[in-house]
Amino acid sequence: MSIDMKELIRTNDPTMIAFATALLQGEDIDFFELDVHMSVLEGSIGILPRRIMVADRDHFRAVAVLRDNDIPVDR
Repeated sequence: MSIDMKELIRTNDPTMIAFATALLQGEDIDFFELDVHMSVLEGSIGILPRRIMVADRDHFRAVAVLRDNDIPVDR
């Protein structure tokens, strides 16, 4: 069984990633973080953004949770 995923946010700000994931966990919204280990390739300077993906069925609710907490979601 495959699950369609949508990108929720893309940022290189680690505090925004931590805050967003805590909010999603608090609402029991499953998510997946992409590009977490890319710092190995870039030399740990933080220029490559990390992405948070959510299931298509949870995208609307996840966007609402982040926007309600002043996290910009432009997707």
